[in-house]
Amino acid sequence: MPKPTLAQIAARAGVGTATVERVLNGRGGVRPATAARVVAAARALDWPGRLPEAHRGILRIEVILVRPEASFFSRLARAFRRIAASLDAAVQVHVTFVDEADGRAIAQRIARPEFPRAGLVVAVPGLPEVREALAGRLAAGEPVLQVVTRVVPEAGFVGIDNYAAGRTAAHFLARMCVRPGAVVALCHSHVYEVHRERLRGFSDYLSQHPGRGLRFAHVAFGEDDRDLSARRLREVLRLWPDLAGLYNAGGANSTVLETLARRPGHVFFVGHELSPATEAALRSGVADIVLDQMPEAQARRSIDLMLARIGLTSEPVENPPIRFTTITAENI
Repeated sequence: MPKPTLAQIAARAGVGTATVERVLNGRGGVRPATAARVVAAARALDWPGRLPEAHRGILRIEVILVRPEASFFSRLARAFRRIAASLDAAVQVHVTFVDEADGRAIAQRIARPEFPRAGLVVAVPGLPEVREALAGRLAAGEPVLQVVTRVVPEAGFVGIDNYAAGRTAAHFLARMCVRPGAVVALCHSHVYEVHRERLRGFSDYLSQHPGRGLRFAHVAFGEDDRDLSARRLREVLRLWPDLAGLYNAGGANSTVLETLARRPGHVFFVGHELSPATEAALRSGVADIVLDQMPEAQARRSIDLMLARIGLTSEPVENPPIRFTTITAENI
């Protein structure tokens, strides 16, 4: 094959030919992440020359997540690590957990990484300082992907159609709940777009399909905290003793299901994420529907897209919404 040109390498890496020349000739003055993209592009195009020693084999992607104790984020982190183990040694994936409530620390981690970073994948709350930090990295030319939930519209997004997930939860509840009464939704808070979209879809469906004696009465915010979510649900049960259906659009499933299990009478439950707690609840009949958003598929898509963005793969990566799965007691 003919030797690739500097222009071809530049186009693949998303830089100018002068930058490619500086990197390949070791002249310096180029950001480490940019240099890493150039070297990755040169390798992918089979550049025959010797690549700069300082950059060969060093291409770091950081994944910033929250809530390591949550089953979903634990599954997501494990998936990223498994994928990282299957990649070429030249690509390193660093999974970092940050405190969900500390927007300043999250922003600092985004804006000032602890190592040269070729790309960034985030699943973080939409706090003002976090949005500002992500906008800064995009303006600096760093490839940024958002997984699970969006914070800034300009960056790419990998995840399910959360509006459709909320409508699906309402669809099952409206069609399968056997008694009339109040319907309540529970979620983290307003800081995640993922939850806002789920609640919007849930509410829209119920308003468009009235009947069967169900009324959407309330949205409670438990911040995905076990104790707070349990308190919120006990308040709901006290205020709406005729509670017929509950949609948990967020986490803390285990404590919510434990609270429902202690209550006499059945409340139709739809929640998210297949975990040991939700699987046991499906088997016992406490839970009725679980929508699993396939964190493994989200991690795989995120890495595929990032590898394409930093020039390690040439095949285009399509990015439609990840398909979520519907789990019942019959298909666990």
